[in-house]
Amino acid sequence: MDLRIFTEPQQGATYDTLLTVAKATEDLGFDAFFRSDHYLSMGNTDGLPGPTDAWITLAGLARETKRIRLGTLMTAGTFRLPGVLAIQVAQVDQMSGGRVELGLGAGWFEEEHKAYGIPFPKEKFARLEEQLAIVTGLWATEVGKTFDFRGAYYQLTESPALPKPAQARIPVLIGGHGATRTPRLAARYADEFNIPFASIEDSERQFGRVRAAAQEAGRDLGDLVYSNALVVCVGRDEQEIARRAAAIGREVDELRANGLAGTPAEVVDKIGRYAEIGSRRIYLQVLDLADLDHLELISTQVQSQLS
Repeated sequence: MDLRIFTEPQQGATYDTLLTVAKATEDLGFDAFFRSDHYLSMGNTDGLPGPTDAWITLAGLARETKRIRLGTLMTAGTFRLPGVLAIQVAQVDQMSGGRVELGLGAGWFEEEHKAYGIPFPKEKFARLEEQLAIVTGLWATEVGKTFDFRGAYYQLTESPALPKPAQARIPVLIGGHGATRTPRLAARYADEFNIPFASIEDSERQFGRVRAAAQEAGRDLGDLVYSNALVVCVGRDEQEIARRAAAIGREVDELRANGLAGTPAEVVDKIGRYAEIGSRRIYLQVLDLADLDHLELISTQVQSQLS
């Protein structure tokens, strides 16, 4: 089971804070550092000092880390034109020496679009399908050949399809709870399917839908990685668990029910139950980025048992 650190910088984090967490992620032996792609805070927080851009952040981290994978859960398709996104991600992959992964979703948070003047189209999912075709098509086009695309929303003519990533294939993550279109898209384009903040039962159901779609599409069933994203709150005892829950404005019982919360033994046991349904990676949503002792505890007393 891979453990990856997943941050939500729109809730309030500078680049320097993210760099500190990314370096701790690397030093403590975690597999990857991922971040959300949002421009507006959510809930009862002011989000100060303000948002940071996901791909600008990852470009910086690409030069300041050496081992960990870097990526997004999920880049909003509404934020970037697919041709531009393909260039950005390929460049960051080159800057990292081939450590980038792209999580791409349709975009959903209308308020942040209004706040920053970003168009919020009604037909987001159909656009996402074209975006996936374009981004993966540009990367797959042989050097010296051109890429053309004629869709309802995007048209590309004689694109040189450059630059190329450092990796032969950048892993693409698709995720969500949708019962029909999401599994179909994952079966066609994804290297990894991620379901965020879902119970073991709901995860198993959705993984089954994706496996069925992949089988129908003729893919090898071992071809897709299945993963979960879950909020994490680990403590050595009940007092420490409660302190960490309070720091992120959550209740311990709710976190135990809906996330990975409790003592290291409790969390290892619950991760094991996700593993039993086929999950191979857990993205640990870390909300208190100042609490590096939390990461160390997870590394030494949770991750060590999983390996």
